[in-house]
This record gives sequence, structure tokens and C-alpha cells, in this order.
Amino acid sequence: MHEMALCQGLMTLIDDQRRRDPFTAVRRVQLAVGALGHVDPRALEFAFSVHARDTVAEDATLEIIEVPGSAWCMNCGERVQLAARADACPQCEGHQLIVQQGEELKLTELEVI
Repeated sequence: MHEMALCQGLMTLIDDQRRRDPFTAVRRVQLAVGALGHVDPRALEFAFSVHARDTVAEDATLEIIEVPGSAWCMNCGERVQLAARADACPQCEGHQLIVQQGEELKLTELEVI
């Protein structure tokens, strides 16, 4: 379950931010999670609850914004939506796709007090 390692890294980011700009607690953490990034949002929520215990983020709300997958098809030249990385182009059924969006995992907002 690599979501545990991802949340450990997230807690490191929060600690780094706290050293730069001291705060007493985290109220909300917002993450953008791409549909093609192989991250399970439910597992990420669980991992966050484990890693946030006894930290400034213990009572924080984790808000996950799911970013849909999209790609540019080299066969037909269309930008198409993808639900999974291995999907074929819905226009031409081709597999020569260049992912444009949906692989991200970004900390987009950190609300602190």
C-alpha cells in the first residue's frame, strides 16, 4: 500500500511548511489526485488518518479532488478522456496515447491556524 508512503511524504511537507511559517494546527488538507496515478483515494484517507495522529494535522479534514484522466491520441489527433491508463482511445480504438492530465498528486491547499 504505497499510500502510506505518500502520506508520510505529505506529513514531511506539512512539517517543512510549519518550520518556515509556524502554525499550531492544520484544519484542512486539499490534494489533487489524478485518476491515472494509481492512488486509491480511500486508502489515502486511511493512511492520512494514521500518519496525522499526534501531529498538528490530527484533526484536519482531508479533501481529495479527483482529476480525470485525459490524453492526446497520436492516431486520430483527438484529446480524449480516459478512465484508466490502459484504455484505448474512445474515438479510434488506438493505443498510442500521450497522457495530458490525470497522473498528478499535488498538495493544492493547506489551511492552518
